[in-house]
Amino acid sequence: MTAPLDPALQPQPKTGALALSTYQLTKRFGSFTALDHVSIDVRPGTVHALLGENGAGKSTLVKAIVGYHQPDDGAVLIDGREHAITSPVVARHLGIGMVYQHFTVVPGMTVAENLLLAKGELPAIVPWRKVRQELEAFMATTPFKLDLDARPMDLSAGEKQKLEILKQLFLKPRLLILDEPTSVLTPQEADEVLGALRDRAHAGEVSVIMISHKFREVMEVADDVSVLRRGQLMGSHRVAETTPALLGAEMMGLSAGASTAAAVAAEEMPREPFPEAPLRLRVKQLSVAGDRGERAVHELSLQVRGGEVVGIAGVSGNGQRELMEALVGQRDRESGEVWMADERYHARREQNQRLNVRSLPEEPLRNACVGDLSVALNMGLRRFDQAPVARLGWMRASLLRDKARELITAYKVKTQGENAAIRSLSGGNVQRAVLARELDGQVDVLLVSNPVFGLDFAAVAEIHSRIMAVRNKGGAVLLVSEDLDELLKLADRIVVMSEGRIVHECDARDADRHVLGAFMGGAHHHHPVAEAA
Repeated sequence: MTAPLDPALQPQPKTGALALSTYQLTKRFGSFTALDHVSIDVRPGTVHALLGENGAGKSTLVKAIVGYHQPDDGAVLIDGREHAITSPVVARHLGIGMVYQHFTVVPGMTVAENLLLAKGELPAIVPWRKVRQELEAFMATTPFKLDLDARPMDLSAGEKQKLEILKQLFLKPRLLILDEPTSVLTPQEADEVLGALRDRAHAGEVSVIMISHKFREVMEVADDVSVLRRGQLMGSHRVAETTPALLGAEMMGLSAGASTAAAVAAEEMPREPFPEAPLRLRVKQLSVAGDRGERAVHELSLQVRGGEVVGIAGVSGNGQRELMEALVGQRDRESGEVWMADERYHARREQNQRLNVRSLPEEPLRNACVGDLSVALNMGLRRFDQAPVARLGWMRASLLRDKARELITAYKVKTQGENAAIRSLSGGNVQRAVLARELDGQVDVLLVSNPVFGLDFAAVAEIHSRIMAVRNKGGAVLLVSEDLDELLKLADRIVVMSEGRIVHECDARDADRHVLGAFMGGAHHHHPVAEAA
């Protein structure tokens, strides 16, 4: 190692889009290889998408590039020269900026103060007049506008995401890395943000790496795409020379033919018609408070019939989570009524049993499982105190274990056996175990939240077909999802929630993505849809 140069002798950092290559980049965590000899090339002035399922290694790769992880092997090259990026500070000095999925804005500070903080220097006395001119000049060049005096609590989730991107652009990066930048944006905002960044890249100001799992986004915005699967690079392509079917095949590790068949099978969900089905779930004027006592759901009314999937669309944070928690009994209701069939519903266990109400909450390990208990006991949580499992107050563990084994096989749950603690399972397998428990037997009403978040393709297809099977047997399904494609595929009707209200409703077959997007963005929140309940 040579001694570091005197900073005065160091060349001034270059500007403009840089070329970045990783060479055989490898990262292990204990015995787990998160990145396995991955080599990608980001051409200067392009948008390079990293596509892959959760856990494919996308985040590990970019964290190695920005100096959060030190690779065990391989190298990062910038403009053809190898650099040891030992920390995010070094990455920033080289002109690399990253926008994370989690917001890092400081809540009490204005947009202007947050931008200044991004530079890492907030002097005790800020020369505001000079700074203000600098920030206004910067804002004049930016792809989207935010009020410099607004505070994060006044900003929507989408505006916070834009602030995160502006903070990085303020540092004039030569390479900008975005981790799932559109997960909190409406389709319109996503087009605006990604289009603006692509224009900047094509003007030669910056190179962009974008982590995504949305094919549509990649096909529309990126120049190049690299597909990762289980830590390995499956392929890199010019976007113009590939198709979603081929990329999907690489993501799943399938041959192209197999994937297209799987994709077609997934798209063609068989639907039974139910002309005269009874109303199974009625929500009347329901109001629910959020975690900080604010009103999260405003006098919301909706109905679901047997044999119908009603999808709730909306950008995360618009009351969907609080609505579902209030329905399943995890959150108090302020006012309003919920009816199942012809009975007022209070989400008690006894009612769930009798009325065949089941739920698949978000983050099932946290919300629907007891982590330290075995898979068998978690699968038995609905029936451990009922005959035939419980006799004279004694729980018959052997029956519970037999039932669990049967469900483990039927739902393809990968586990070390029915006695393993449920927290030892992967996310997809926890989800399958909860699903097995909830969908076993007659289901009249199913309440589901983001059922496939973070799961691999095979698990997604399986869970979707199980949800459709409940509908096709005449059950009523209420499905909350932040993934519009999932709703368009599964739902019969779609309602859009914005700021705790239903602002739009349509038949899923006639749904227009951009119309839904406009309502999701709150474009029409002054005209709530009146619904007779």
